[in-house]
Amino acid sequence: MFKTLNETLEAYQRRDPAARSKLEILLLYQGVHAVLYHRVAHWLYCKNWRFLARWVSQWSRFWTGIEIHPGATIGRRLVIDHGMGIVIGETAEVGDDCLIYHGVTLGGTGKDQGKRHPTIGNNVLISCGAKVLGPFKVGDNSRIAANAVVLSEVPDDATAVGIPAQIVRIAGRTTHFADEVDQTSVENPTLEKLAALAERVEQLEQQLAKQNK
Repeated sequence: MFKTLNETLEAYQRRDPAARSKLEILLLYQGVHAVLYHRVAHWLYCKNWRFLARWVSQWSRFWTGIEIHPGATIGRRLVIDHGMGIVIGETAEVGDDCLIYHGVTLGGTGKDQGKRHPTIGNNVLISCGAKVLGPFKVGDNSRIAANAVVLSEVPDDATAVGIPAQIVRIAGRTTHFADEVDQTSVENPTLEKLAALAERVEQLEQQLAKQNK
């Protein structure tokens, strides 16, 4: 338990330039508190003490602004930056070394039974305001851009951008995206397609103009 906590505090120090000491992180960072509460709630949930589990999770939500269902599975060294407004659903799974910003939702798309929330791989960055909705996999080393709405599977080493999100593959490059913490330097595939379409229309107009002379 203490080893896992120490790993988490070290992860915050690596990824948050404002973090000055482990003591400060432990006492003042609501992301750490939310995960610690969740460990207790999840243990109770697995023991089938569902009411107590939900009570702990709701208490955590009240104090931290982060709502993690006690049934969710959270990996090691999760860093939650700011954290206000994060919602993680009951059947969601979050891998190791992930970085999640405020306003993120790992949710479902309806009232289906069974697995209905996403599975997040290892070393994934989910930027502020992103929504990942449905029982699919977000691959290792991928990143979800700010305010993206992801409704289908994301491959490994890829970036999801837009509403609904589209995939931008990063070929031939192994990168720890979560360590880069770069939410703005991503290309928008929708804008690229619109630009290509506008260029094509302009070419056709020029051809028609030549034919009509």
